[in-house]
Amino acid sequence: MKTVFITGHGGNEVVSIGHRPKPVRQPGQVLIRMQAATLNRVDIYMRNSGAGITHQLPQIMGLDGAGIVEEVDADERLLAPGQSVVLHPAIGCGRCEFCQRGEVVLCTGIQYLGEHRDGTLAEYVSVPAQNVFPMPAGLSFAEAAALGVNHLTAWRMLFTKAQLKPWETVLIFGIGGGVSLAALQLAKLAGAQAIVTSRDDSKLERARLLGADHLINSSTQDVVKEVMARTGGRGVDVVIENVGAAVWSSAMKSLVRSGRLVTCGAMTGDQPPADIRRIFIRQLQIFGSTLGNFDEFGDLLRLVERTGLRPVIDSEFALDQTHAALSRLESGEQFGKIAIRIDGA
Repeated sequence: MKTVFITGHGGNEVVSIGHRPKPVRQPGQVLIRMQAATLNRVDIYMRNSGAGITHQLPQIMGLDGAGIVEEVDADERLLAPGQSVVLHPAIGCGRCEFCQRGEVVLCTGIQYLGEHRDGTLAEYVSVPAQNVFPMPAGLSFAEAAALGVNHLTAWRMLFTKAQLKPWETVLIFGIGGGVSLAALQLAKLAGAQAIVTSRDDSKLERARLLGADHLINSSTQDVVKEVMARTGGRGVDVVIENVGAAVWSSAMKSLVRSGRLVTCGAMTGDQPPADIRRIFIRQLQIFGSTLGNFDEFGDLLRLVERTGLRPVIDSEFALDQTHAALSRLESGEQFGKIAIRIDGA
């Protein structure tokens, strides 16, 4: 089968587009003929080094995806050949204390597609049936693929961790990235006010069209001062960030007393000043978050089905154009998800 896989670590020169063995479906698994996937920052990380993530080379890239069921167990009751589906990318052991209580993303032996095992940038993928969900109607395969990482991550951050309420205000850093845009869409559906930041005025204007209530250009404006001006000096109830050290101080100072900060990334560094005095005096709450569980994914998909939410797609590339797609992701110029078309590539 045709795939995109890494043969080493470095730049796009280690990313090969070629053939790898087609997976053999095991009992309890579903073989999926992939139609689309989207790129995530971890794809760049795995290409560059993959440091700290146990993996073997060569390895097929890709974390999320959507496709069509090709083969499934005869006694499977929820899935059938020919059905359009979307993947949850975390494969749990099913036996540790965290899996037993439904927290697959905390599994002690977790394996992510495209990180610890072969991923979704391939014509076929075989995964456990519990990781396969019916695709919401009305979405393209690219849009559906985008739900499996960015929207699921934003869902857990907003509603499981921060428990965002309709009357609250959320500050979202780095609008234009997948998780940030997903957080904006979900926060507005929940009825909350949203303040977004970017260094790019064009991205801010596009965010306004998606419902952002206040826009801050972080390259020309002081984020904390602008937040306080827009909240009457109070601060925001929730901060959503995946930038890391570069925005950490502003994020902390933008929170109302007893406010909640949720982080899922550290692109600009993972060792910011702790500011412990601010944390305990103002009784701030800080949450780490990664992806989401099966029940959260099911809830997200039902919301998408009911509301017609559509993930923002920046651009689409054929499988043969993955080098160009990775370069666009690395440039930081995208607004929304970069999708890879797989079927017929």
